[in-house]
Amino acid sequence: MKRRTLWQRFFYEFVRWFGGALAIIFLRLKRRGTGNWPDSELGGLVCSNHQSFMDPVLVGLAYPQRMNYLARQSLFEIPVLRFLMHSLDATPIQREGMGIGGIKETLRRLKRQEMVLMFPEGTRTPNGDLQDFKPGFLALVRRSKVPVIPVAIDGAFASWPRDRRLPRPAKVTVTVGPPILAQDYATMSDDELLNELRLRIATGLGS
Repeated sequence: MKRRTLWQRFFYEFVRWFGGALAIIFLRLKRRGTGNWPDSELGGLVCSNHQSFMDPVLVGLAYPQRMNYLARQSLFEIPVLRFLMHSLDATPIQREGMGIGGIKETLRRLKRQEMVLMFPEGTRTPNGDLQDFKPGFLALVRRSKVPVIPVAIDGAFASWPRDRRLPRPAKVTVTVGPPILAQDYATMSDDELLNELRLRIATGLGS
């Protein structure tokens, strides 16, 4: 089983410390609902709306332990981003879906009772609104049987929309919603699970 290097562990903590300081000063970051994180012995699939490039760091700052990230394979082809992705131990996925390699590695991390972050919208919102969810990740949910944790990011789009090169100061809130447990979604159809997840994220945006 692959183990993280000393550099990867150090770099993650540095990004967490540096990003946290910037988020509090620059974005007036608020974290709500952190008591909704499930027991760390369960692990979980964290599903968040996607407003900006900052979102992975923002969600990671809301969780007290290490967060695992999924990143498009194309990002690993850009030298600077490749260094960042490898240093954060991110898992590459294909643009049109997770791919076999991404699924296997994600399942391994979930089996280690770790948290894995993904964005069901697939890409950043073009207008700040919550977009339709792509159902490709549901097979992973069914196989892993881990809690699905809804997270709502509000304000990141105002700071860094897709058409802006650099972020600007804004007020950002990250809200962790009640998890959907395996025994709950076992009786749901895929459409029902998607709708429930989307509702819980939308509720967090309205809080």
